[in-house]
Amino acid sequence: MMERESFENESIAALMNEHFVCIKVDREERPDIDQIYMEAVQAMQQNGGWPLNVFLTPDQKPFWGGTYFPPQSWASVLQQLSKVYRERRKDINDSGEELRKHLQSSDGQRFARDPATATFSKRQLANMAALLQKRFDHTYGGMDKAPKFIMPSIWLYLLRHHILNGDEASLQMVTKTINKVLQGGIYDQLGGGFSRYSVDGQWFAPHFEKMLYDNGQMLSLLAETYAVTGDRELTRAFRETVDWLNREMSHPDGGFYSALDADSEGEEGRFYTWTWEELNKVLSSGDVTPEYYNASPEGNWEHSRNILFRTDNESRFMSDYNINKHDLDILVANGRKKLLEVRDQRIRPGLDDKVLTGWNAITIQGLLDGYRTIGEPAYLDRAVRCMEFVENNLMADGKVFRAFKNQHSKTEGFLEDYAFLIQAYTSLYEATFDEHWIRRAEHWSEYVLEHFYDPADGYFFYTSSSAEALIARKKEIFDNVIPSSNAVMARNLHKLGTMLDNQGWIGLGRTMTARLISTIESEPSYLCHWGIAVCELIAGYAETVIVGKQYEVYRSMLQRKFLPFACWMGCEKQGTLPLLEGRESKDDKTWIYVCKDKTCQLPVESVEAALTQLRTL
Repeated sequence: MMERESFENESIAALMNEHFVCIKVDREERPDIDQIYMEAVQAMQQNGGWPLNVFLTPDQKPFWGGTYFPPQSWASVLQQLSKVYRERRKDINDSGEELRKHLQSSDGQRFARDPATATFSKRQLANMAALLQKRFDHTYGGMDKAPKFIMPSIWLYLLRHHILNGDEASLQMVTKTINKVLQGGIYDQLGGGFSRYSVDGQWFAPHFEKMLYDNGQMLSLLAETYAVTGDRELTRAFRETVDWLNREMSHPDGGFYSALDADSEGEEGRFYTWTWEELNKVLSSGDVTPEYYNASPEGNWEHSRNILFRTDNESRFMSDYNINKHDLDILVANGRKKLLEVRDQRIRPGLDDKVLTGWNAITIQGLLDGYRTIGEPAYLDRAVRCMEFVENNLMADGKVFRAFKNQHSKTEGFLEDYAFLIQAYTSLYEATFDEHWIRRAEHWSEYVLEHFYDPADGYFFYTSSSAEALIARKKEIFDNVIPSSNAVMARNLHKLGTMLDNQGWIGLGRTMTARLISTIESEPSYLCHWGIAVCELIAGYAETVIVGKQYEVYRSMLQRKFLPFACWMGCEKQGTLPLLEGRESKDDKTWIYVCKDKTCQLPVESVEAALTQLRTL
C-alpha cells in the first residue's frame, strides 16, 4: 500500500530522494536484514510488522523506524528526521550505538542454561501441552486470538505428545483445529491451498495471500494426522493442495514459486469470492453448492461478496434434499468443478515467481510425508523433481543459494535453507533408500557445521561465515510461521547422527536442546519445534533396517503407520551405511531389524512382527 500511496507519489518520492539514500529490500530474499531491523523497531516501539521502514546511519545503525504510514504522515516523518539528523547527529549516533549493542546480543545467550544440569522427561511434554491447552480455542481450534495463524509446528508437536504420553486431549486439539481450518475460508474450498492467516477467530475471512511455506507445512500436518486418525477428509485436502501447487505454483522445470498475492483487480479476495448473481450464473437452478458453502444473496463478506466456507451441516443437507452422503459429495464436487473452471478465467492475483531453497525444501518434506502415509507415487516423483531443480539451479561454487529467478541470486542460503534442505535429503533417503540422498544430507551438514556454527554458545548463526557483514550476526531460536532453523538443525543432527553412527552429532543436537529446555517447557507457543526435538530425544530413534528383495514393499507398508520415532534404512542386498553393515539378505528372504542404541531385537520376516517390536521399544 505504501508503494502505491507514497513511493509512487512524485512529490513524496522527490522528498525521499532529496534527503535519504532509499533502499528497498525483499524480506523473503534477505530475511537476515529483515530480522535485524525488525528487532530494532520492536526495541524502539514494542511492536513491529510489515511494511517495515527503518532509518539508518551510513554505518548501518538504526535510529528510528516504524511500519505503515499514510502519505501525509510519511512526508512529515521524512522532513522531521532529516532535520533531526542534521541538528542532532551525536544523539543519533549514540542511540544507534546502543541499539547495535542490543542487536548483537544472542537469544541463545539470553535464554540458554547449563546443559549439564538439564534433563528430559515426559512431564515436561505434559506441561507444554497444558500451557498450549490454556490458550486453545475449544470452539474453533487454533490459539485463542485473532488474527489466527495455523502454526503447524504446534500441532505436529501435539501429535508426538499424544503418541508418547497417550494424551487424547492433545490429539483432539489437533483434529479440532484441522477440521475447522478445512471448513473455513482460510482453506480455498474450490482450488485447494491455504491462505496465510485468518483475520477473525473462526477461520472465516482470510488474508487471501497464499505462501508456499504455509502450504508445505500443511502437507506434513495433513499427512501425519491422517496416519493417526485415518480421516479421508485429510487426504482429500492433501490432494487438492498438491493439485493447486502443480497447477498454479510450479516452475516448468520443477521448482515451486513463493507466493500468490491477496488482491486482484485492486481488491483483496476478488479472485476467490463470489456475488450471489455470479454463483447462479454458473450453477443450475436448485444446485446445493451455494447453500452448502454458506453463500447468500446479500453476501457474507464485503461488497456483497461471498467467501465460500463450510459448517457442520451435512446431515441437514442430506435430510432436506433426501440424499445420502455419497450423492451429496457428487453434487458438491460437480458444483465446485463448474465454479473453478469459471474462476480460472478471472484476472489472477500477482505471482511472486521467486524459487526459494528453504521453502522448496519444506514442500519436498510435505510431499514425502504424503507419499509415505498415503502411498501415492506421484508425490514422491514430484518431490524428486523439485529437489533436482534445487540441485540444478540453486547450488554452485560449493554452496547453496537463497533464491532463483531466471538465475540464482548472489545471496548465499541462510541456515533456514540449509537446515530444511538437509531434512528433505534425509527424508528422500528414507523414502527411497537411495544413498545418494543421505550422503548429500551428510555433506551439507558438514558444511553448516563449518560455516554457521558458533562454539561460544553452541548454536548456529543465521548467516554463513562467508556472507556479507551486517551490523549484527543473528541466531534464530524461536519458531515463527516457519520453524526455528536452529531447532531443525538440532533435529537433523540427532537423526543423521543416529543413521550415520556419528555420536558427536547426536551429542550436539542433544546439547542444543538441553540448553533451552526450561524455556521450551515454560514458553511452548513459539518453541514447539524444539518440543518435537525433546520428544525425539526422550523416545530415542528406533533404527529400522529392511534388507531383501521385498524391501520396497515392506518399507511402504511400515511407513504408512505414524511412527515418528523411527528412522529407516535398507537395501536389497548390501548398503554402505554403518547400520547396514553385516545385514544381508539370505535365502531370498526379506528381513526387518529393529534396533535402539545399537541393541537389536531378533530379525523378523513380517511387517506385523516388526510393528509389534517398534511399538514395544
